[in-house]
Amino acid sequence: MFTEQINKIKSVTDIVPETAIVLGSGLGGLANMMQDKAVIPYRDIPDMPVSTAPGHEGNFVFGRINDKNVVIMQGRVHLYEGFKPSDILIPIRILKDLGVKTILLTNAAGGINRDFSVGDLMMITDHISCFVDSCLIGQNDDEYGVRFPDMSNAYDKELQKTIINAAYKSGIELKKGVYAQLKGPQFETPAEISMLSRIGADAVGMSTAIETIAAVHCGLRVGAISMISNMACGILDKPLSCEEVNEVAGKCTPKLEKIISEIIREL
Repeated sequence: MFTEQINKIKSVTDIVPETAIVLGSGLGGLANMMQDKAVIPYRDIPDMPVSTAPGHEGNFVFGRINDKNVVIMQGRVHLYEGFKPSDILIPIRILKDLGVKTILLTNAAGGINRDFSVGDLMMITDHISCFVDSCLIGQNDDEYGVRFPDMSNAYDKELQKTIINAAYKSGIELKKGVYAQLKGPQFETPAEISMLSRIGADAVGMSTAIETIAAVHCGLRVGAISMISNMACGILDKPLSCEEVNEVAGKCTPKLEKIISEIIREL
């Protein structure tokens, strides 16, 4: 158990969250919807990996949404920043030790499915993670989970129903699809996107799948939504940039905020 880290957090806030939300590139503004906020920078928590990517502020934000205790991660860490896969376990297991039962992952992703458009929201129904090393490589910590965790229901089926219902109530069209994680930091080549399309990926990014593995391993219910911030390389005849990803994410934040608020209400 991350006792030192938990004690540090409890010295700042007495909120005991049951739901965690992880915010992707350019989506940090979602924390503005919270009430009774307490902000704890990652750098203030012992051994906590600190975000360095653009659009990732690097804070835990504790508060309430629709009268529910929630913690938001304003930013995540990525393998391309130089972190090891096992570093991804640290924030997820801290959330588990805090009492979190459900985790909602969000990201800005490149759209591979040609039926998608920039600005769409896609509920992740499954993922492809074989291009990155598992965060569970090495000695297993039996305190958190079994050596060989089952991934057949990685994205909880009942939670998917809640997400779909929340989108309907919010009047938001929700796509569904398979998300592929690659290491980055370079955007993918047209040949790589063609390959991903052929093996069943609808969207691609540099996070999320590895966090899902960490969360499922320690018994958390996982739901995930990708915001299609750009069409992947080769889908459209235009170059890609991080600035474009963050700009589109910022514009789509109100839509994602609306659906997440409704999800929290229904949990």
